[in-house]
Amino acid sequence: MKPKQPTDLMAPPERPAPVAGAAGRAPGVLSEKHVARLSVYRRLLQDRPAGAPPEIYSHDLAALSRSTAAQVRRDLMTIGFTGSPARGYRIDQLIEAIGRTLDAPAGQGAALCGVGNLGRALLDYFTIWRPQLRIVAAFDTDTAKTGRVIHRCRVYPLAELEAVVRAQGISVGVITVPAASAQRVAEMMLAAGVRGFLNFAPTPLHLPDGAYVEEMDITTSMETVAYFARHLPGAAATEKP
Repeated sequence: MKPKQPTDLMAPPERPAPVAGAAGRAPGVLSEKHVARLSVYRRLLQDRPAGAPPEIYSHDLAALSRSTAAQVRRDLMTIGFTGSPARGYRIDQLIEAIGRTLDAPAGQGAALCGVGNLGRALLDYFTIWRPQLRIVAAFDTDTAKTGRVIHRCRVYPLAELEAVVRAQGISVGVITVPAASAQRVAEMMLAAGVRGFLNFAPTPLHLPDGAYVEEMDITTSMETVAYFARHLPGAAATEKP
């Protein structure tokens, strides 16, 4: 008897039930890697060209995301989404299902501190292209920037951070200030009610367990890429004498 081939309807292998407090998560809360993979799946599906087929198989989505078909099926079944063995997954329905998992039903607002070049670029992207997760307020100490609307977002003096964050119910903070100011700004945000932080400052934040921090260390990433660009097979042939 031939072994049964995997399909987009097969259940994933059983896994231990989540434990309260494991890795700082409550029961039922997805892992960081799982959330990241779902975000990648959705972005890839949204970026498919016009006229592409309305369905996709797990192995095709796996190839696009550089994952495995089994991993894709596990990830999607965890959020309660299954496909058809004949046609795969309906793309529009899959995008909606991922959105129900990742997005707050009424949308979620973020605050950005530091309206420099990087801050402006983030404002331009997250005030229009991500309607369910938008930067709704920005803060800076430069009086030439405060009191203005930059990329559809009002910029407030940093001294007004707590009042604005509380008034708008903001729970996400984006930090693009210099390293020397990052910790103080993060603590101000935390005191105002922000619990999730995306930190672009070139220094790690030190916050209590009740906060979630994603460090975006561009310098370290660039140096890591440069290192492997020199040491991977074939790199020597491209190096200058």
